[in-house]
Amino acid sequence: MRGRSLYLRLGGGVFLLLIAAALLAPVVAPFDPSAVSLADQFATPSWRHPFGADESGRDLLMLLLHGTRVALGVSIPTVALSALIGIGVGAVAGQRGGLIDGLLLRAVDVALAFPGVLLSIFLLFLLGKPSYMGVVLSLSLTGWASFARITRAEVMRQRGMSYAEAARALGLSRGRILLRHLLPNCASALLSQTSFALGSAVLAEAALSFLGIGPYGAPSWGAALDQGASFFLIAPHLAIFPGLAILTAVLGFNFLGDGLRDHLDPQQGFA
Repeated sequence: MRGRSLYLRLGGGVFLLLIAAALLAPVVAPFDPSAVSLADQFATPSWRHPFGADESGRDLLMLLLHGTRVALGVSIPTVALSALIGIGVGAVAGQRGGLIDGLLLRAVDVALAFPGVLLSIFLLFLLGKPSYMGVVLSLSLTGWASFARITRAEVMRQRGMSYAEAARALGLSRGRILLRHLLPNCASALLSQTSFALGSAVLAEAALSFLGIGPYGAPSWGAALDQGASFFLIAPHLAIFPGLAILTAVLGFNFLGDGLRDHLDPQQGFA
């Protein structure tokens, strides 16, 4: 029980910290994150620049604080859209079964067969100039499949429960049973998957920005890591701190997902 609570608290704490950093970035770091100061080129961590400064003299802490807004501004809409599509597909497949289930399941398998980042790169190439909307759409079109598979499995499991059989015996329609009874009982698995998906979306956005095809002109963690990697031998802090920001966010969401899963479904136990 302590382990479950620890995961939940650690993950929840990181999530709240990210939200606070995104909301308070203009207050905590009120200056332009792209402001150049040649006198501070490659400055090492100090009281003036806690995380140091990059090759243009820009404060790295300020860049990372504003980068939190990019990370959450991409990952939250991406997961919301992925969940909307995936839950809808998975619910229909699990409730209807038969041919419809088979066809939808094959579509899920095809979507899962492609590497997500590579497919996102291809979709961004088709959409043209990278933007917030383009990145969100490309990641959503690759992220819905995991929601669909989990929703389908949970709906099919819930269909065999006594309460679902009682609802069918009372003559309730399939749609009402699905919306009023089955999906609410799938909430624990879907909440856990949402947290894991947020971590994956943060990592995917950072990977796209690292490759130079993230949101155009945005102070992204991935872009900062890319720039830092070029100067790693002379200023390793430029790559270390963006890498730690990405690592902390992804681990935090994974811990939150583990904690939610174990808290909402105690039968799984704690490993």
